[in-house]
Amino acid sequence: MSLVIAQDISLSYGKKVLFDEESFSLGPKDRVGLVGANGTGKSTLMKILAGVQHADSGTLVFRRKARIGYLPQELAGLPEGSVVDAVLSTVPGRDSLEVRLRDTEAALAQSTSEEEQLELAQSLADLHTELDHFDDHYGRHHAERILKGLGFREADLLKPTSALSGGWRMRAALAGLLLQDPDLLLMDEPTNHLDVPTQAWFDGFLKRSNKAVVLISHDKDFINRQVDRVLALELEGLRSYSGNYDDYKRQRAEEKLQLQAQAERVEARKAELQGFIDRFGAKATKARQAQSRAKMLEKLEDVQVLEERATMHFRFPEVARSGRDVVTLEDIHKRYGEAVVYAGLSGRVERGQRIAVVGANGAGKTTLLKIVAGELAAEGGTVTLGHNVVMGYYAQHHADKLDKRNSIIEEVRPLAADKPESFVRGVLGAFMFSGDDVDKPVGVLSGGERARVALAKLLLVPSNLLLMDEPTNHLDLDSTEMLIEALKGYGGTLLFVSHNRSFVNGLSTQVWDVVGGKVETHSGNLDDYLYHQEQRRLEAEAAGQGESPSGRGGAAAAPSEKDRKRLEAEARQRRSTVEGPLKKEIAKLEEAIAKLESAQKEREAQLADPVLYNDFAKAKPLMDAHRDGKTELESLYARWETAQEKLAEASASL
Repeated sequence: MSLVIAQDISLSYGKKVLFDEESFSLGPKDRVGLVGANGTGKSTLMKILAGVQHADSGTLVFRRKARIGYLPQELAGLPEGSVVDAVLSTVPGRDSLEVRLRDTEAALAQSTSEEEQLELAQSLADLHTELDHFDDHYGRHHAERILKGLGFREADLLKPTSALSGGWRMRAALAGLLLQDPDLLLMDEPTNHLDVPTQAWFDGFLKRSNKAVVLISHDKDFINRQVDRVLALELEGLRSYSGNYDDYKRQRAEEKLQLQAQAERVEARKAELQGFIDRFGAKATKARQAQSRAKMLEKLEDVQVLEERATMHFRFPEVARSGRDVVTLEDIHKRYGEAVVYAGLSGRVERGQRIAVVGANGAGKTTLLKIVAGELAAEGGTVTLGHNVVMGYYAQHHADKLDKRNSIIEEVRPLAADKPESFVRGVLGAFMFSGDDVDKPVGVLSGGERARVALAKLLLVPSNLLLMDEPTNHLDLDSTEMLIEALKGYGGTLLFVSHNRSFVNGLSTQVWDVVGGKVETHSGNLDDYLYHQEQRRLEAEAAGQGESPSGRGGAAAAPSEKDRKRLEAEARQRRSTVEGPLKKEIAKLEEAIAKLESAQKEREAQLADPVLYNDFAKAKPLMDAHRDGKTELESLYARWETAQEKLAEASASL
């Protein structure tokens, strides 16, 4: 039985049609990724499912007594009181249960009838049993466990919600949602305010849930791990695809190729029929055949090929070579009032490194980038840029600081005053601002559009050191992937902060973990870092049980640099041993698929030629080869999917 059935959902804003009689259903265990370009209506559709917005027409039917939980991108508010009490109060039914309990106790205290007292005592016992059951599932202990998993410390639990910053308020709201354990969990960019350790906990918590989930996220890795179905807002409407985001992209590409091939076959058949009509339509002996073909031509319908939305497509220009030492930090001190952020931080960035700065929220990641960029002064210490270093800096607040009175081209033009306007327009076109779009005022742009303008400004002033603070915020999945690809080809040095695991894993060669006012360096990407952290946790647990590697009880000493490198090398070796053969198999399958697809395309071009069928003896082997090729392709696709599934399972187990 479906959990939700949406039928003929339609919604328009003026001339812009978001949904045109879209229908879909959600099962009780569906895990759905809702994807689409910015502005296509992902958040709006989620609001409709949550009941906070209504469609112009259509119906939503929910299973009886189904409970819906919704986490929006922007939080309206939290209940008053302490953090833990606010989270507890979000669970429906607790307040009414406690009221019934107090009323029954009061009635029992006032009752003078023995029969009534027995009846009230039984009701009171039943209510206490119900409350115990409630506390087992939705009690304070469970609420505190979820809050701590989301990064709250013991001392934070009794803080008033009014004292929380925006990011921590979102975490508290998420905790309330997880505590409720609704039948359908709707989450719009839930990882936006989560640091790396918290994301890892949340990722595991969500994977263990057996309830239905609808998820919007610009983190491809997160979506791939969490969903088994994709609802995609495409130009032709809302489409459903089985599998995760990578499966959806593959199926979409295959569907596009199939429709293009079908369209080409139909056009070839039309040309063949029209050619016969043109040649023989005027001949009396062929008039009947010509009329028959004319009817056949009328019945042939055009094949609608898939259209793709425009997305960012750019590459960074070549940059001048810097010295080996790009940035040197020495004895940096920084505090905000009584809060010490850095107390003697030192570090070095070398040419060509791609360093991801991670750490708990509030550890000072953004502060570090601002100090390096010169936007923020440290109380002590020095920041030294190396020889021939040209710095570029992108941060989320830069997009918010664009001059709203300027048009897009007026905002970026001064950065390339020595270049022709055609060059500036070309750069803006790569970021999906073409034609009259460049004359739009910055003040009317969406968050995603402003982010693209700020990124375009980076390209107009080539730099060999890029500082980037949460560059994927406000970007959709396709744009995020395009940015990753562009940065892979960037020839300079990269120092960045990001909560997007797909982004960090795709780019980082080193991780800086900001902890205790210092930086701990780890080679490799985010997965390597997380593995290293897990190893340290296990070592600490073993030491606490008297099973430390040294054979002595007590706290485990932090591993030496040599041990750290050994553990990381072992992790990479394990990953290579497990994943290597599967990756080789996948590469061979992809090569075979590419060759066979190319051969099939050549055969289809030959089969589309009507002259071929004048010699059936020549046509038959080609038709047989095409049929056999199709069967072989299906087999290769199935083997490729199986290998990909094995690789995903192997990666998840490491």
